[in-house]
Amino acid sequence: MPAAGLPVVAEIVRSGFVEGHHYGSVVALAADGSVDWSVGEVAAPVLPRSSNKPVQALAMVELGLDLPPDLLALACASHSGEPFHVEGVRRVLASAGLDESALQTPPDHPLDDAARDAVIRAGGEKTSILMNCSGKHAAMLATCVLRGWDTATYLDPAHPLQVAIRETFERLTGEPVATVAVDGCGAPLLSTSLIGLARAFATLATASEGPAHRVAEAIRRHPENVSGTTRDELALHRAVPGLIGKAGAESCYAVALPDGRAWALKTDDGAARVRPVLMAEALRRSGVLDEDGVDADAVARTGRLELLGGGVPVGEIRAAF
Repeated sequence: MPAAGLPVVAEIVRSGFVEGHHYGSVVALAADGSVDWSVGEVAAPVLPRSSNKPVQALAMVELGLDLPPDLLALACASHSGEPFHVEGVRRVLASAGLDESALQTPPDHPLDDAARDAVIRAGGEKTSILMNCSGKHAAMLATCVLRGWDTATYLDPAHPLQVAIRETFERLTGEPVATVAVDGCGAPLLSTSLIGLARAFATLATASEGPAHRVAEAIRRHPENVSGTTRDELALHRAVPGLIGKAGAESCYAVALPDGRAWALKTDDGAARVRPVLMAEALRRSGVLDEDGVDADAVARTGRLELLGGGVPVGEIRAAF
């Protein structure tokens, strides 16, 4: 068992033998905001990583950022670095009179394997705009230009942009931020519990007007901008009407529906591979797969992870909560 004493949430099964486990926590909120069911520790602070991005984007819209839906979705993204993602980031920057030299994301290759290989074949190198968080950073810069704030220090936790993001984050999660860390992209990373994270997503998903509705609708209309054309998150958005969701590093994931139901999860080991397995099971456990309009087979496919032996399937990672 891990030091935190978390329960097993998934089993690694090879040739019928359970060779390992993933430990973690999952929470499901009912439409009224109460905890419907939970597994593990869901009230303690975690670092949701990129699952925070839709809430960060909301703060920027509340500050006056006015992007078309496709670019607002990109502000919420951990994008794959496909050509349309990169062009979109350039459009956000250009709208503020900036170019990619203003970005303070660390240089990186695209997340998507095909996009990365295409860059390398063309002789390209790691760049800041290819980093998966560049949409968020471009939106942050555009917000700073709009408000007349310094763009060189936009990642400082004391910068007025980051102060406003924290205020919005605490309002939506309903919890004070216990820890301000540094995310992989260099931006301030705010902690909350899985309950708080799910609550924030429920607030976005249920909004019928205003900035929160704009953010949610951008995600619904352009889910490929929030992730990429080959990602499990995109498949889940397309399979469940009205869903909004965002994955984060270290195996975080938050999802909500327009009726106010919401789910959030995290594994202790941070293994990205098990994240969609757990969310598919959480939605199944809550009865979502039986509802009208939901493509239950497509949801199930997002949660199916086969293990290979000799190039053929010999096992799986399966949810165990």
